[in-house]
Amino acid sequence: MVSRELLDACRRGDPSAFEEVVRLTHRHVYTQAYRLVGDRQEAEDVAQDAYLRVYRGLAGFREEAQFETWLYRIVANAAITHLRRRRSFGDLLTETEQLSFDPAAPMEVAEETVDRDALARALEELPLSLRSVVVLKDVYGLSAREIGDEFGISEGAVKVRVHRARKRLKERLLGPAAAAAT
Repeated sequence: MVSRELLDACRRGDPSAFEEVVRLTHRHVYTQAYRLVGDRQEAEDVAQDAYLRVYRGLAGFREEAQFETWLYRIVANAAITHLRRRRSFGDLLTETEQLSFDPAAPMEVAEETVDRDALARALEELPLSLRSVVVLKDVYGLSAREIGDEFGISEGAVKVRVHRARKRLKERLLGPAAAAAT
């Protein structure tokens, strides 16, 4: 967790303080970027863009939310911008593109403990449009409204996608009978 003192040092222009913020958060930032763009090199580009945005916007960070929450939203925005630039954003909305997933990243499925590798494989099988919303909702805690605003879809569409993603994950991990029970 990034301390208030460290953030204050960054605001005063201390380069070593910002390096420490990057050191403390890079693993999580890179993992989130990778989950959203699905390519290691592109995830590095997204992480770099996100840190540039953080550096430029740190003076305006009002600490109404935790720094990490603010940072994760910036990473999500940077990933979305990257996907738009890559012209894959249309694929995100049409559910045709699939990406790989890093099985080393920790995740949980509500109400059930499952093998991390099995979850990674199940997530990999989801279309990007479902996977991206369920990762942003369940892993990073963004609201349906926030996700909808970022992807240019309604809050209701986000909720439908999250529901579909969870159902598909449950079906893949626990079998069709378990998914039908929801």
